[in-house]
Amino acid sequence: MPEGGAIPDVPRAAGAGRGAPTRARRRTGLLVTLVLGGLTATPPLAMDMYLPSLPAVTDALRAPAATVQLTLTACLAGMALGQLLVGPMSDRWGRRRPLLVGLAVYVVATALCALAPTVELLVAFRLAQGLAGAAGIVIARAMVRDLYDGVAMARFFSTLMLISGVAPVVAPLIGGQILRVTDWRGVFVVLTAVGVLLAAVVAARLPETLPAPARHSGGVGEALRSMRGLLADPLFAGYLLTGGFTFAALFAYISASPFVIQEIYGASPQTFSLLFGVNSVGLVVVGQINGRMLVGRVRLERVLATGLGVVVLAATALLLMATGVFGAVGLVPVAAALFVLMSAMGVALPNAQTLALLRVRHSAGSASALLGTTSFAIGAVASPLVGVAGEETAVPMAVVQLVAAVVAVACFVGMCRPWKDTQDTQDTQETQETQDTQDTQETGARDEGPGTGLSTRARSEVGEDS
Repeated sequence: MPEGGAIPDVPRAAGAGRGAPTRARRRTGLLVTLVLGGLTATPPLAMDMYLPSLPAVTDALRAPAATVQLTLTACLAGMALGQLLVGPMSDRWGRRRPLLVGLAVYVVATALCALAPTVELLVAFRLAQGLAGAAGIVIARAMVRDLYDGVAMARFFSTLMLISGVAPVVAPLIGGQILRVTDWRGVFVVLTAVGVLLAAVVAARLPETLPAPARHSGGVGEALRSMRGLLADPLFAGYLLTGGFTFAALFAYISASPFVIQEIYGASPQTFSLLFGVNSVGLVVVGQINGRMLVGRVRLERVLATGLGVVVLAATALLLMATGVFGAVGLVPVAAALFVLMSAMGVALPNAQTLALLRVRHSAGSASALLGTTSFAIGAVASPLVGVAGEETAVPMAVVQLVAAVVAVACFVGMCRPWKDTQDTQDTQETQETQDTQDTQETGARDEGPGTGLSTRARSEVGEDS
């Protein structure tokens, strides 16, 4: 691999047709897609594989449920703070080096979680795990911005959602099965092994997407100025908060559902894992509908507005059921409402991120850090709120979800003003689509893998054959 891990040129053998280099580019693009998907799967792996064991941790460490839920909050807070630190670092030193350091620390912190003798130490190790795991999240998002523009970026985020969405489907199922043969510590042993594997693949095969000439030379001051400039953009800030509060509704579900489904409705860990997996399938399927059928045909703002509306309706239904408006309800109606809420995230979250990043041409690492930090910080606040009334009612979860969804809608309508910027957005997307088409015709990008909007700068700087 060349210096910096850049994707090498693929020389054409004498007499060979265009098929050989095209296949090589496709294989390289697929590998990068899978690795970036693995990196974005770090949060659901660290969170969701652990969820079925929360009641077991409560019993084993003799800690109250609210305290054990702090292990989720600590991990989430660590991921929020870590992204704020790692994002600007990746703008200055490139994407690979901060990513490799973060993965190494993540492996060590996860192994320590498996050895934690008290809930206090488990919370501390989960904080370290989140801080280190943030590198994968923020750098993967920045790499997408390095490589893609416009509609193609939205499609690529949907592709990443397909890959990373497999983790929430599989992780709770694996976690539930691990509990059949060992205790909750075994979950962290498996997570440690996954971290080692991902770090090895990144070290061996993931290319550098930010070449030296495009990096920032400044220090903390320049990073802070860059972030201040991003936050001064009302559209970027609006999409930032819209995505952040939407994520809070999602994390309220992640944090509270193990107790709601298992303690209130009496489901087994395996049943909970199955329901969690079904909900994640809904998110993945809707995300693919978004990327393959809606993006490029329907304005992103309109799709985002629809997703937010469905989230509000689902959260309202959950609150009405939890407060007994419909009388005594069983697990099936509650599970159906949660499925609708989770599925709507498949259009709300990726489009909020895409619309925010479309406002950024440089400092993708800092922009990605702000997006991730805001989402995880708001989610960390939402996590303990779902347990304030104990384990006997689902009302706090429903209230947090509804309030977060309503605030997300308010930020979208009040700050982004989608009806006002319709023409500007359409002009921007048309310009980007025209550039994407020109790049495609010049480089044969239709055969390169997911999306056709690989940016001209990225193609020239990572050395793809043209």
